[in-house]
Amino acid sequence: MSYQYIKVDRDGPVTIFTLNRPEVMNALHSPAHFEMDEALNAFAADPDQWVGIVTGAGERAFSAGNDLKHQASGGKMGNPASGFAGLTSRFDLAKPLIAAVNGVAMGGGFEIALACDIIIASDQAVFSLPEPRVGLAALAGGLHRLPRAIGTKRAMAMILTARRVSAAEGQALGFVDQVTPAAGLMDAARAMAKTICELGPMSIRASKEAVYRGLDEPSLEAALKGQNRYPAVAALYTSEDFKEGPLAFAQKRAPQWKGR
Repeated sequence: MSYQYIKVDRDGPVTIFTLNRPEVMNALHSPAHFEMDEALNAFAADPDQWVGIVTGAGERAFSAGNDLKHQASGGKMGNPASGFAGLTSRFDLAKPLIAAVNGVAMGGGFEIALACDIIIASDQAVFSLPEPRVGLAALAGGLHRLPRAIGTKRAMAMILTARRVSAAEGQALGFVDQVTPAAGLMDAARAMAKTICELGPMSIRASKEAVYRGLDEPSLEAALKGQNRYPAVAALYTSEDFKEGPLAFAQKRAPQWKGR
C-alpha cells in the first residue's frame, strides 16, 4: 500500500517505516499519525513480518515532533487511539521495533523513539523534550518513558530545562543503545534486526511482553506468577516454533522459524 506522508518497505521479515515529510523535518500532523497507525496495524497482523525499523527521511531529522505550523494554522488535529505516530499508546505490539534516529528527535519525535524497544542513533542525532518552550508538555509518553529509561532525577534534569542531548550523551544516560556514523546508521539498524530475526520470533515476542508487563506488576513475585497469562507468552507455548527450537538443537541444525 502506498502512503503520502510515510514510506513502508520490506526487507525479508523486516519492515522499515520512514517518516516522510523532510520539508518540515518529518514533523507529524494528523494525516501522518493515521497513516502510521494503519501501517503498524498491518505490520502487527502480518505473520511474515518479525521486526520493525522506524526512521526519518533525509539527513536532518528523525522527527521534529508535532507539526506546530499545521496546528497554528487551524489544520485538522487528532491522533488515532494508538497515539502519536500510531505508536506511543500502542501497548499490545509484541513485535520488536528499532528506532534508527538519523538526526533531530525533538518532542514527539523523541517520544516515538522512546516508544521503540531499541534506539540506534547517528552521531549527528539530537534529543530533546522542548514542549515547555512553546507552552506545551510531552504528554505522548515522553514524561513517563524517559524516567523509566534513565531514572527520575536525570530525566527531570532534561525535562525541566528542555535541553538538547547529543547521541553520545544519550548513550551515557542510557536511552540510546548504539551510536554510529551517520552513513552507517541504517546498516547498523538492519544488522540489529537481522540478529533478532535469527532468534525465535515467538520467543522474542514473549520476552518483550514479559519485560514490559512484568515491570507494571506490583512485585517480582507477581510478575513471575502472572507471566504465563500474557498473550505472547501463552502463544509461545502452543506455537510450532516452540517445538522446532529444541528439535533443531537435538538434530544439530539451524532452526527453521515460522513465527507461528
